[in-house]
Amino acid sequence: MSASIAVLKAEGRLFCREAGSVFWILAFPLLLLVILGLIPSYREAGSAPGGARPIDLYLPVAVLLSVILAGLTSLPPTLTAYREKGILRRMSTTPVRPAALLAAQVIVHGAAALAGGIVIIAAGRLLYGVPLPANLPAYALTLVLGTLGALVGGALIAALSRSAKASTTTGTIVFFPAAFTAGVYVPVQSMPEALRRVVEFTPFGAASQALDQASAGSWPALPLLAIMLVWITVLAGASIRWFRWE
Repeated sequence: MSASIAVLKAEGRLFCREAGSVFWILAFPLLLLVILGLIPSYREAGSAPGGARPIDLYLPVAVLLSVILAGLTSLPPTLTAYREKGILRRMSTTPVRPAALLAAQVIVHGAAALAGGIVIIAAGRLLYGVPLPANLPAYALTLVLGTLGALVGGALIAALSRSAKASTTTGTIVFFPAAFTAGVYVPVQSMPEALRRVVEFTPFGAASQALDQASAGSWPALPLLAIMLVWITVLAGASIRWFRWE
């Protein structure tokens, strides 16, 4: 246990030194929210579905963007680089098993994504008066599930990629449709009904709708939570099945 904690602390320090990862996970989604909030039309009440302001709809989208960047673009090349450099293979001969390193990476990236979400929520409230989630437990549950979905998705990319460069390319390719389903380009609530129904069957589309419902004070619809759990289970099983230590 002490060895695993030491690995976690070391990986946390290494992550903090990666300026690129810190920027994209913590700063970029926040910067996007701030820029959108500077547009007058995004602060006009009643100009979005349900009488909300567009900035109100984009806050949970910015939160999901932080999660997606952590899971799909930052985690995979890190894991793949450790395998490519033989670090996981060498660790298998020590008391600290490779699983401790993998767990540390998942925890560090998950914590960064959740921290980014908290910062975004606070900034939206302080800068633009975006209401805090009315159902905080439901919001927290949805955010944790969304983060897990992104992390196991990133683990699958790492499992299937032969090199860090390949995982970076794959993660970038997967990022764009994931961002679309999360509502980065068009909020899910503003999509045509037929498209919205399709998007809700994706992990981040379901997460976006669930966060919106939690923000309004209700518990997310059970089908949305079920969709997220199914994706987590499938992606986790596939990543475990195909992950290679060397």
